[in-house]
Amino acid sequence: MPAIRGLIREFPDTLMQDNLPPSEAFFVATEGERIVGCCALEIYSKRLAEIRSLAVTKDFQRKGIAKQLIQTCVAEAKEHGVYEILCITGTQDIFEKYGFGPFNKEKYALIKIL
Repeated sequence: MPAIRGLIREFPDTLMQDNLPPSEAFFVATEGERIVGCCALEIYSKRLAEIRSLAVTKDFQRKGIAKQLIQTCVAEAKEHGVYEILCITGTQDIFEKYGFGPFNKEKYALIKIL
């Protein structure tokens, strides 16, 4: 988990740093001993799961790592019988490539932090 937290800290403006999913929810991509990418799948019910905390270190971006992590999460959700996956992201284009789209034509996810 410390290596995953370190990777996520590389993106303080785009990734939520608090309330990370548990370590068992994460998939990681490695180069040797180094974690160069991560993504978590949180399964809420048979109906719904969420892809969270997708991060690939800058010097390993554009090498297909994010694609593999997303595909791994989707496969894992299918294996658990989940039939809807959501993601809240500032980089829609990568998820749109893999079939994600707005829910009911909504364009924004809103949050209120208490």
